[in-house]
Amino acid sequence: MIKLKNKKIVVGLDIGTTKIASLVGEILPNKEINIIGLGNSYSKGINKGDINNLESIIKCIKKSINQAEIMSKHKIYSINLSFSNKYINYVNEVGMVKIKKNEVEINDIKKVLKTAKSIRIRDKYHILHVIPQEYTIDEQKGIKNPLGLSGIRMQSKVHLITSNYNIEKNIVKAVEQCKLKIDKIIFSGLASSKAVLTKEEKKLGVCMIDIGGGTMDILIYIDGSLQHSQVIPYAGDIITQDISYAFSSKISDAEKIKIKYGCASGFLQENLNNIKITKSQNNESQVLNHEKLTEVIELRCIELLELVNKNILKLQKKFQRKGYKYNLNSGIVLTGGVSNTKFFTDCAERIFQLPVRIGCSKNITGLINHVKMPEYSTVVGLLHYNKKKKKKINFLKKNTWLYKLYSWFNS
Repeated sequence: MIKLKNKKIVVGLDIGTTKIASLVGEILPNKEINIIGLGNSYSKGINKGDINNLESIIKCIKKSINQAEIMSKHKIYSINLSFSNKYINYVNEVGMVKIKKNEVEINDIKKVLKTAKSIRIRDKYHILHVIPQEYTIDEQKGIKNPLGLSGIRMQSKVHLITSNYNIEKNIVKAVEQCKLKIDKIIFSGLASSKAVLTKEEKKLGVCMIDIGGGTMDILIYIDGSLQHSQVIPYAGDIITQDISYAFSSKISDAEKIKIKYGCASGFLQENLNNIKITKSQNNESQVLNHEKLTEVIELRCIELLELVNKNILKLQKKFQRKGYKYNLNSGIVLTGGVSNTKFFTDCAERIFQLPVRIGCSKNITGLINHVKMPEYSTVVGLLHYNKKKKKKINFLKKNTWLYKLYSWFNS
């Protein structure tokens, strides 16, 4: 976060497979974020979160940051960074401690969470996020905030998100070589959920699917708690590759065709006339069969959504075996660039047999015509992390012990 006079400026950097987005926002008194700067660059040197050309990705990051600086008229020194790749994993764990003074204090909460995350993690992995789900004190279950409650024993359920340290280290290296400080590293799925989901949706049960260029981030909330997080290393770029193969076109041309003419349902699409395009390589004209294009895209969209649905059904069976509550009453929320595809929600409704909506960023002003699109959900969500922290700190300064507790949770 950058402090300029009375302004509170936050910056997010989303490094994806197809694009790198930088966003500069000002936290307003009403807690909304006023977007004042945006930077975009094609992404080169990274694929599905894995850097394969450090020099190329550094150039792309610098280009994106420079655009955001010019538009916002602010020099960027530090950022919140999103992070996603196939090595992201999760586990739900439980910790238990004895309550020292028969009333829950800060140290009791610290201890029970520390116990919950004291599990053996695979080599080269570390815990990226510790997300409390609920607490139990003696026989009382479903407690969201145990502070001050009486009891003898306390149990905590937590959702742990882990990442591969070496993969993460390479992303950090690229950012730091752009002379930027990283304030927070946040799993991109979490950032997107922060931008597009409501508390009510999480309470009723919801599955968010962020479909980007290289990966699909899946988060499932049940009864207000995060129960499942996953990264599937297949997404929009595989649709682009299918188009490129089917029509013998360059990847860059195929991407433009997908964005401009893409459709995920041949049944709903009308006027499937041939499409005339100009190849970027030699400026020659090419005629595409629109019906064939729709068929190529629809088949791959169905395959991607079926992958997600299998995981949803698998989790549902797991919950049912344990006798846990499992309802997705809020249905499916789609976000990410692929969700812009024409009739994509209709395709998803056929697969999931649940209500489906497109998730766009909330609680923002300013350049909303640019960043309310689903492809900017992650980078907008990065700004909301700083907003929340600032709001809490302003309130907690008067309460030293609460401030210490909050600081520990966000360390």
